[in-house]
Order: sequence, then C-alpha cells, then structure tokens
Amino acid sequence: MSLVKAGALVLSLACCGVAGAKDSGRVFVSSEKDHAVTVLDGKSLEVVKVIDTGERPRHMQFSPDRKTLYVVASDSGRIDLIDVDTLAVTKSIDVGEDPEAFDVGIDGMRFYISMEEDAAISVIDIASGEQVAEIEVGEEPEGVRVSPDGKTVYATSEVASMVHVIDAATNEIRSNITVGNRPRRFAVTPDGSEVWVTSELAGEVTILDGKTDRIKGTIPFKPKGFRNEDVTPVGIVMTRDGATAYVTLGRANHVAVVDVAKREIEDYILVGRRAWGATLSRDEKTLYVVNGLSDDLSIVDTGKRRVLKSVPVGRVPYGVVVDD
Repeated sequence: MSLVKAGALVLSLACCGVAGAKDSGRVFVSSEKDHAVTVLDGKSLEVVKVIDTGERPRHMQFSPDRKTLYVVASDSGRIDLIDVDTLAVTKSIDVGEDPEAFDVGIDGMRFYISMEEDAAISVIDIASGEQVAEIEVGEEPEGVRVSPDGKTVYATSEVASMVHVIDAATNEIRSNITVGNRPRRFAVTPDGSEVWVTSELAGEVTILDGKTDRIKGTIPFKPKGFRNEDVTPVGIVMTRDGATAYVTLGRANHVAVVDVAKREIEDYILVGRRAWGATLSRDEKTLYVVNGLSDDLSIVDTGKRRVLKSVPVGRVPYGVVVDD
C-alpha cells in the first residue's frame, strides 16, 4: 500500500471512528449541571467525548434500533436525538416546559413524557414532533414505563403518591393506585405480571399486579447505619429473566440486591454518594450506578457484589445507559 493510500486510510478511520459501530460498549452518562452527556469507553472507562445538550439533561433511552440516543433536557423543554455512531446531536424535539422522564412505545413511534409543570403525560409522535395526546395525572409526575406488550403506560405522581395506569390505545387512565410517599421509577417483570415502583420518601418498593392493578406487597430497605429518612430509593433495574432487581438507595449510598420471586433483600452494595440512576451491561455482569453527590460512576461487579472502580463523570450525574 502506498504512503498516500495508507495516510488516507488512517485519516478515514480517524474521522469515522469517533463513535465506532453500534454495540460499542460505550457508556453514556447525563450530567445535570454540565448540560452534557459524557461518553466513556466501555473497556478503559476513559472519556471518549463530552456531547453538549440542552440544559439539564436527565433521563436517557435508546431508540428500539439502538441507533439513536434520546436525552430529555428538562430546562430546555426538549428531547435531543444523539446519533450513536457519530456522537452528535442531530435533532431536537420541543416538548413543552419541564419534561423529566419518558419511555418509548414498543413500535418506536411515540414518546410518553412526564411533564412536571403541567401535571400531565404528553404523548409525542417522534417522526413529526407533534403532540398526539395530553393525559392529566397527579402533580409532579416523574417515572414513565411502557409495559412489555405495549398496551399499558405506567406513570408516577410524586406529590399524589400515586401510580397512574394508562391504556395506550385510548390514552385514558384505567386505574389510580396509591403507593408509598413520593414514587419515582419503575421496573417490570419480563412477562408483565409485576410492576415494581420505588417510593423515595417511604424507603420502599411497591409491587403491583400487572393484570389487576392491585398492590401485591412492599419491600422496605434498611441498610445498617442509616436513618430511615436517609434511605431514599429511586433507580431500579431488573435482570432480563426477572430474577434479580437492583435498587439504588439515594442518600443511603448503597444499592440493594433483591430476589424478585422471594421478595427478599440479598445484599447491600456500598457505592457513591446519593446513588441514583443505574443500568446493567448486556451480559449482566456489570452494574453501572451514577452518584449525584459524589459526581461519579460506580462500576459494580454483580457476581462479587462490590465496586471495581469509580469514575468521575461530570457534575450531578443523573442517568446512565450502555451501548452494548
């Protein structure tokens, strides 16, 4: 190969290799105070790029084809679309004042967004950016989750201490379920039979029946050495087989490991300060936890149940996802 051709090849790889292909293993962390998403190399955990977003980026989620990362920018009233290959914001969709969290319909066509100021769930057509429906819910809605079959949308209301169960076909509320104080986020078993919701100020998870919308039980968290008011569960992620749930305990600086079938706490893992968002790697051997007061990401070995490394990721990290 000539030196000219070799140089051209190197230049081409350098230009096109900023993000690499899909399933790159890269870790994306939203930073509320830096107005950015930090991208880490999945192996070295070195910073690959810092992507400027709208103000106060919070919840993030991949599109169903995993080619696009959606990032809600709460103080800019929009959702930014980041190309996973180029690591660039390609489009922004204005959605209204103070969006916080969202989920995507299983067909990838709609956003279901919690709008705190409006006390509503806004349904947005992703392709056109137009609002399809607005569903009134309790004050300060936050967590939103679409059921595995796409027929139901769950939303929490922090002030009303309530879970709203919405029919996705009609955009009408089917049930309103009172749960623990300040409910935040959801996990759903793979078959949709159980819906788990964290209640931050109650220090517990409430388990709902996915068919009857009734409460099946609660699991309180009591790590040693912490007052009840400091145990503030928010983030929750469940293994693909529905066997284990990991719950971040906020100011208690731990993650609870829960046996889903037995509803028993198996362990508490010490992480950073104010453990918040969490996600699992595809092989489920690694749990990533963002810590909002220590401004870092805890890398947890799920087999050994201990932190392997802590990585700085910007000011007030909120959410984390992995491209694997």
